[in-house]
Amino acid sequence: MNLPYFLRLVCLCLASFFLLHTALGLATWQVAPAAIRLAEKMRARAAARFVFFLRLLPVMLATILVLGLGVPSYVWLEPPGMHERMGFACGAAALLGAALWSISIGRVMHAALRSGRYARECKRIGREISTESSLVPANLLDVETPLIALAGIFRARVLISRKVMDELTRGELEAALRHENAHRVARDNLKRFVFLLAPGIFPVMRGFGGLERAWARFSEWAADDQATGGDSRLSLLLAAALVRVARMGAAPQPSMAVTPLIAGDLGLPARVDRLLRGETAPPAPLWSRTALVGTLAVLASALIVGAMHWATVLRAAHEALERLLS
Repeated sequence: MNLPYFLRLVCLCLASFFLLHTALGLATWQVAPAAIRLAEKMRARAAARFVFFLRLLPVMLATILVLGLGVPSYVWLEPPGMHERMGFACGAAALLGAALWSISIGRVMHAALRSGRYARECKRIGREISTESSLVPANLLDVETPLIALAGIFRARVLISRKVMDELTRGELEAALRHENAHRVARDNLKRFVFLLAPGIFPVMRGFGGLERAWARFSEWAADDQATGGDSRLSLLLAAALVRVARMGAAPQPSMAVTPLIAGDLGLPARVDRLLRGETAPPAPLWSRTALVGTLAVLASALIVGAMHWATVLRAAHEALERLLS
């Protein structure tokens, strides 16, 4: 199939993205269990950041390589105005790359529409209330569903159902609000949408569920640690709030822009145990921090060498694109 200049560039970008992302995604999938075990030795907030970065690494690297090498090499070295034949393999890879992004964008749009409907419904049935600490805006919902959750992305607020407000003591409620405020400060709802936008390994297989569940677990631990700040009294109050809300029956998560106090099966016993023991994970071992610094140094060195031999790198990238096209 002969394609014009610009359409050929689009197809090459999609095809090369799919191939690079698949290779990087499979490598990430292989190292994910070991990476999660390593993260468990870090403090919760550092572990959440580490797992979040690892989950996005395939899409970030693939995008950087396509836009930073593939597109410049094509524009610089490919003669404009000429038609060139595209092979079947390249066309198939381009279609798969387009499918990856179409599914991801569709997921985000569906989640955004669902979140918008939920926000409008909460605004209709709720009213703003003041809390003792005033850490984060809160709305009281006149519903019987046991709900306390952070809703929204850029102007987040806590939603509290009448049932939870009546059942929790003042101290337990304030501890729960501190937990939700920690999620707000960390922009965890936005990160959930970023996960939705990041493509899976294949169109019908995400492949990163383990990393996403680990991030959710570590982000809950981090919010617990931030809310209590090492204060044993606050730890006991938050643990009591978790148990009390769990006994009411945790409500289902209505949208990706909502982070409930108890999110499904994210290890409630482990969270309560951490709070009662007052334990947090120790800092990462020295060898792991050294490995991280070494990895960053290698990447920086690669960037410097690439910049010094930019023309050679672009020619090599263009040659790879020509092979892919045929």
